[in-house]
Amino acid sequence: MYSKLFSPMKIGGCEIKNRIVMSPMLMGFGQIDGRPTEKLMDYYEERAKGGTGLIITEITRVNDVTGAAAFAQLAMSHDYHIEPMREFAERIHRHGAKLFVQLHHPGRQNVGLMVGTVPISVATERIWKGYRKMLYKTVPVLRKVLLEKDRVPASVAPSKVEPAYFAAGRVRALRRSEIKKLVAQFVAAAVRCKKAGADGVELHGTHGYLIQQFLSPNTNKRTDEYGGSFENRLRFLREIVEGIRRECGDYPIIVRLTVDECYDRIGKAGKGYGLETGVAYAKAIEAMGVDAIDVSSASYDTFNYWLEPTSFESGWRKYMAAAVKKEVKIPVLAADIIRTPDFAEQLLEEGVQDFVSLGRPHIADPHWANKAMSGNEKDIRRCICCLYCIESMQENAFTGGHGYCSVNPTVGKEREYYTEGLEKSGNGRKIVIAGAGCAGLTAAGILAERGFDVTVLEKEAKAGGQLNLASMPPHKERIGWCAEDLERFAKAKGAEILYGTEATAERIAAYSPYAVITATGAVAVRPRSIPGVNGKNVYTTTELLTGAVSFKGKKVALIGSGMTGLETAELIAPDNELTIVEMADAVAPTTWFQHRDDCIPKLKKCGTKFLLNSKLVAIDDKGVELMGVARSGKGFKETGKASRLDCDAVVLSLGSRPVNALAKELDGICDKVYTIGDAERVGRIADATRAGYELASELE
Repeated sequence: MYSKLFSPMKIGGCEIKNRIVMSPMLMGFGQIDGRPTEKLMDYYEERAKGGTGLIITEITRVNDVTGAAAFAQLAMSHDYHIEPMREFAERIHRHGAKLFVQLHHPGRQNVGLMVGTVPISVATERIWKGYRKMLYKTVPVLRKVLLEKDRVPASVAPSKVEPAYFAAGRVRALRRSEIKKLVAQFVAAAVRCKKAGADGVELHGTHGYLIQQFLSPNTNKRTDEYGGSFENRLRFLREIVEGIRRECGDYPIIVRLTVDECYDRIGKAGKGYGLETGVAYAKAIEAMGVDAIDVSSASYDTFNYWLEPTSFESGWRKYMAAAVKKEVKIPVLAADIIRTPDFAEQLLEEGVQDFVSLGRPHIADPHWANKAMSGNEKDIRRCICCLYCIESMQENAFTGGHGYCSVNPTVGKEREYYTEGLEKSGNGRKIVIAGAGCAGLTAAGILAERGFDVTVLEKEAKAGGQLNLASMPPHKERIGWCAEDLERFAKAKGAEILYGTEATAERIAAYSPYAVITATGAVAVRPRSIPGVNGKNVYTTTELLTGAVSFKGKKVALIGSGMTGLETAELIAPDNELTIVEMADAVAPTTWFQHRDDCIPKLKKCGTKFLLNSKLVAIDDKGVELMGVARSGKGFKETGKASRLDCDAVVLSLGSRPVNALAKELDGICDKVYTIGDAERVGRIADATRAGYELASELE
């Protein structure tokens, strides 16, 4: 089974035991001086234990001044990084996996606040132990103020160009002397990697970072030997490769390469370079003597075409890898949104690529490889491509936190959960859980694993709770995988789930439980303060998402443009005349930008209109009354500009409120009553699974 997937193959002189690669992903487990922390090594080692053939580290800086992309990032910029990297590599090697270090410089995609900050921070932390705590407390505030006033240093690029989307700030051109120094720093970092026992290096020439910036005519407008012609744009990378060969001999080198910047997909055809040029770069890189090419695409400017939201189909960009594979003889790696072992095997059988790169799937399940190899692929906890890993990593990058995973609450807790194991102290004590949403299911599985006798009462005919609604918009069915996998996990650990069974105080009392967990979720809000809110023409997003209500050929006003609102809009827009009403001055202002970039173009294509700075004040059978508003501090103030929008139906997307009455009804029935998930506080999938895990792992 999966004979190709589990066959060995060499990259240069390094034999990889299978074709499964863990792609580089920064999660924020490092520290300011660039040495690996125990938590970082635990995180990677668990993926090695899980059967992965090749692990490629997160972005690893070669330059501390302009090249530090995050405080909690690996580095190979100094000799003092060699011995810690040796320990890291040895821990990976214990499990038969290989370790390549991805050498990186962000270029114009850096945040100006990081320029010059790391050397000062490293030096200060050596003499002041409290520095890190102070840094993470003040940086979020300083970052906002300094960026708004443009008081941060410029990031660097081959040329002075516009800042990258999502990076902001100013950009200055590198001086020729700086380029020469950076080449030497990449080479020196590779030498340190070899001395440390790492099996090879990957040069990060994709996603719009510095090496790719030299390749792109959009960011490289130089007129010296490093710009202009195809050959000159390759010179920076060529000099790095030649330097590594000169200093390290046959040490394996992979180049991760954007073969299409994908500007045409955001309506900017002719900008940057496309697949034809990308394939030509791949052939030229092979001729340099590089050992493998890791095919990718896009940049920060075209973010969704390298780190895709859940709506993108598996393998949508496999044609890029196939185009490179056709032209080169060295191994080709590629991440093609590979979610299942079947699809991975198919890509290898078709000759699309030689190695399958799994990034987010390795976050979701560190044992993806072993489960596939042992025939237990049904037990793989699947990545739902919700993007919370990168969103949480970015949000926590300046506060000392790290990235999380919606479906895997053990990320960052690998030692606690896998190595040491949770205390098996349940001793058959009875736990009743009300609700089989993601919080309840997570708690059920962990508690059953610890030896508790767990029964889950679910009033609906199936598990999933709010996830069942989230999976209903077009191309979002994969969100439902989370519920399926958590349900399977809970049952496999021994939890009993009773469907169509409402959790009443009387029914719970009959179990004489040791503890009760209420995970009863939330319901959509209908503000009673709005006149007409209960009219026959007024609906909530829940009614649309469940299919209880549908429209065709109607004028519809959707109030609120959060993530649920946008996804509901995708259901409505194709067959109706839709207007989205939003109080803020931008659509979905608190929603992660990639989701906005995914949804809004589709809605605009359907003719959807957007009314911003508008507050719903009343509803009647002919439409809605609106009042103009403007942001004031943390809230909004009315401008006095009233307007009206006539429509046939009004859909409310004004958030949700917890359903938690049951907890109060259990007073006197059970001494230990806990409320988790949306029933406690409405939040994200990751909030619910993490709450379920934390309670279940700590319950005594």
